[in-house]
Amino acid sequence: MSILFFIVCFSGTIATLSHELDWLFISEIRAKPQKEFASRNTILANLEKQYPEGQVSYWMRTEEPYLCDIIYMKDNGRQTYVFANPYTGKIQGNANLTFQRFFRDLHYFLFMPFYQFGYFIVLSFAFLLLISFLTALFFYKKWWRKLFVLEVKKGPLVFFRSLHRLIGLWSIPFSILFSITGIWYFIERANITDVRIKVNPKLPKLENYTVTDSMDLAYDIDYDKVVNVAQKAIPHFRVEDMNIPTDYESPVYLRGKSDVPLVRQRANRVYVNPYNYEVIGVQNAQTISKTMWVNDIADPLHFGYWGGLVTKIIWFFMGLGISSLVLSGIWITLKRRAIQRKKQHKPILGKWKFINWGIYIFMMVSMYVQLVGRYHTSITGIVVISCGWILVLLLTYYVFVYHLNKVVNTGQNKI
Repeated sequence: MSILFFIVCFSGTIATLSHELDWLFISEIRAKPQKEFASRNTILANLEKQYPEGQVSYWMRTEEPYLCDIIYMKDNGRQTYVFANPYTGKIQGNANLTFQRFFRDLHYFLFMPFYQFGYFIVLSFAFLLLISFLTALFFYKKWWRKLFVLEVKKGPLVFFRSLHRLIGLWSIPFSILFSITGIWYFIERANITDVRIKVNPKLPKLENYTVTDSMDLAYDIDYDKVVNVAQKAIPHFRVEDMNIPTDYESPVYLRGKSDVPLVRQRANRVYVNPYNYEVIGVQNAQTISKTMWVNDIADPLHFGYWGGLVTKIIWFFMGLGISSLVLSGIWITLKRRAIQRKKQHKPILGKWKFINWGIYIFMMVSMYVQLVGRYHTSITGIVVISCGWILVLLLTYYVFVYHLNKVVNTGQNKI
């Protein structure tokens, strides 16, 4: 469980800066911020030139000004992400998989098949995280006196124990935050007291529309007009994301930010008829229910993007701290049990290693099925991801098998 817990914590930590990793490693996604945005119609016209048969479904304008718009589309039946410069209107490239998508999926459901199964495995750790830090505070008496104490002159064992406790104390607020938001996700996913239904209103259907044989809805919509109409429906509304209808009965669904702080884009919703450009539905973040408000602040608080790059970096380092606590906890437990098993003349690693390998292999097979079947990941992408996991395996073997055996067999009293 601790190994899976570490994967969940570490992947969530990387996910906080996954957009920045895309910027770092995918040159086509970079954009130089400018004062004016290009016309959305210009962007779609450029997109149509490169992908005349493409089926556009989603248009995401990222909150990071240094990134391109990401347009989700199917090209020859395959899902791809197209990068459109929001300032110049140029189509700069595409990718079948991004760092953001990989680490979000790994963190959300561990690439497990039957998404609900994977989601509930991940979300169950929110309860364990809550129990973990509450019991730690119970057993660590007068912990508030140790907030600024780090033992550095009493040897490596005392130092690492002191560091472990210090990181644990300073991560308390974030442990509370991550566990509470994770428990909320669990409540929503399990639809306890109909929460999922309350926070996810149904998409309104169009009643009056006319369709011609030559109409290609995604490329025929006047997006500048749709955005202007939507932004008048909510005070200070700035459209960022759009769901583009893939059938003739659905409206254009727009989301974005207003002057309501902290909530995610989904708190503001405007539905526009793509045939006559009339607003047929509005959800204003100022008037949503308390349940929906809690649901719409969970993501910004959980991933730390509510305050831009500064808060994302803070969340990243605190996530690293919690991940290190999990690793050191695994080490302490394995070392204690290994010493006990050695005294009893039993193998240091027991039968649990087979269960751990079984879970790991199942997760890896599921991941590759997703990468190949769903994302059509390139060979280069598969190789990079595989090398990353091989490195993780090698480090895991070195620390928790080779080094652990060496420490136990030599009787070293160190971390």
